[in-house]
Amino acid sequence: MSSFKVSPGRWFGILWRSLDATRRALLNLLFLLIIVLLVVSLFSSGKRIEDKTVLLLDFKGSLVEQQSGSVRQTLTSQLQGEDKENVQLRDVLKVLDAAAKDPKISSTVLLLDEFQGAGMPMLRDVGSALDRFRASGKKVVAWGSGYDQRQYFLAVHADEIYLHPMGVVELEGFGGYRNYYRDALDKLGITVNVMRVGTYKSFAEPFIANAPSPAALEAETFLYNGMWKNYTDTVEKARKLPAGGVMQVIDNLPQLVGAAHGDLAQVALSAKLVDGLKTRDELRQLMLARGVKDEKTHSFRQITFDDYLSKQKPQFIGDAVAVVIAAGDISDGNAGPGSIGGLSTANLIRSAREDEHVKAVVLRVDSPGGSAFGAELIRRELELTRAAGKPVVVSMGDVAASGGYWISMSADEVIADPATITGSIGVFALLPTADRAIDKIGVHSGGVTTTWLRDGYNPMRPLDPRFRDLVQAEIEHIYGDFTSKAAAARKTTPEKIDAVAQGRVWTGEQAKERGLIDTIGSYGDALDSAAKRAKLGDGYRVTYIEREPNGFDRVLRLFETKVAQVLNDQFDWKLAQSGVPPSVARGVAHDLGWLSEIAETRKPFTAVTHCFCAQP
Repeated sequence: MSSFKVSPGRWFGILWRSLDATRRALLNLLFLLIIVLLVVSLFSSGKRIEDKTVLLLDFKGSLVEQQSGSVRQTLTSQLQGEDKENVQLRDVLKVLDAAAKDPKISSTVLLLDEFQGAGMPMLRDVGSALDRFRASGKKVVAWGSGYDQRQYFLAVHADEIYLHPMGVVELEGFGGYRNYYRDALDKLGITVNVMRVGTYKSFAEPFIANAPSPAALEAETFLYNGMWKNYTDTVEKARKLPAGGVMQVIDNLPQLVGAAHGDLAQVALSAKLVDGLKTRDELRQLMLARGVKDEKTHSFRQITFDDYLSKQKPQFIGDAVAVVIAAGDISDGNAGPGSIGGLSTANLIRSAREDEHVKAVVLRVDSPGGSAFGAELIRRELELTRAAGKPVVVSMGDVAASGGYWISMSADEVIADPATITGSIGVFALLPTADRAIDKIGVHSGGVTTTWLRDGYNPMRPLDPRFRDLVQAEIEHIYGDFTSKAAAARKTTPEKIDAVAQGRVWTGEQAKERGLIDTIGSYGDALDSAAKRAKLGDGYRVTYIEREPNGFDRVLRLFETKVAQVLNDQFDWKLAQSGVPPSVARGVAHDLGWLSEIAETRKPFTAVTHCFCAQP
């Protein structure tokens, strides 16, 4: 009688399949548990909110249009006990508008120490929501151990602003200095060939000059002065300060600090920038005296922003205004939440157009631009949406410049904040070459081609003049297309658009004066306009059309060309040897990363509509 024997390899296979089946079963059970918890949380009210509850707006991170990353990543982080890195504008507006109507919510406390802010347009949207909350008869109290410029711009919408006795209100103004790399790149043997159209198109200047051009200085001076006036006007109106009061404090700060014996908190109080100096426990006592004590926490009765947000139930039924978020740099293909892919964002717009319950579309733009081709894919899809009979309204956020303006050119109405950075109608291409750099390290290239065009642009060889002329001609053609489309959208002539284009940036207010936008208004104004154009009544539904990124979209491309190696290796080593602070080194690496990306692109060249601009 023979015995049954199983080989070690077969035993291992059986064991592995068993473990794999167990793993999948556990993951499926975990997934089912998460679904059940989500459903329960969606349809249950959770802990009941009691009378005289204070809404605690303890924002953490930056205010953003859209969370980056996937829903799975966010959920995993929360399950691991990690705080959210950012807070979405839409969530803040939803919470404040709901709390204003909630009889259980008596007031709001703003705690801004961990809030990293946003640009003025987004902060103004939150400020307007705070004003609506106050208009309902409820108070807003702000407290901070200190306030930076962005935090303070939000705090001025409170009824009372309190500062820690050791704190400071930092109002510094706008503008700054940028790094210029011409000499450094020359020493490394890197040549940056620039083809552009636009006197004010200064994006490439850091790579080809050692200082800003007069045109760039003129444009930035006009832009920042306009934005600073808007900032100080807002603060002075909210704090009931005399016109010019903020600048008076800044100009006389050394004398004011001297008179206060170095006490910066007292300076802020004397200048009426704050209403009082209080420690955090003193704030707690103030709110206890005004409200109700929570016996469990021994503090005033309160609910956090995240907890109150979780109680807001989405509306699934009824005709809707669809919102597509276009935030970040524009690329040609697919991109996940928090960035713009020409193809993926166009698909979202098409999805909204083909949804029978969607009656109008709002494109919310916060982008300095990027690929001209990607921008055109998005603009064309909006054009088709309008042709299908659905109104399109563009809402410009912090930045809607260059490619961000391009995607805004097919709308029934364009609405911007007074401080939105927009315009920058211009086009450029950068073609870096490193022939001198590789010669220094003893690397040479050689070979044959059947046509001159096959090696017209080789980052390892000098740029062929014929290829330069070809690219310049294409850039001029795209600029002509840009201005022609802008002229058609703005119902004017290409010549009049060219006069305010040339790559120049404007604030929303300045753009309105020059006919580049239709209306100065808020994000809420854009939603209302879209609903009105679609003949939707009050209480219309708002739905956000978003895409879940797949794994491939999140794969990072690695740069392996000689240009990238020379740039990264040389600059990393030299910066380390020079003792440059890490924060400065990261800024340099970010700037030069553009050259690495351009050198590695699979296309002969990329026409770029990008603005080297951001909210201060």
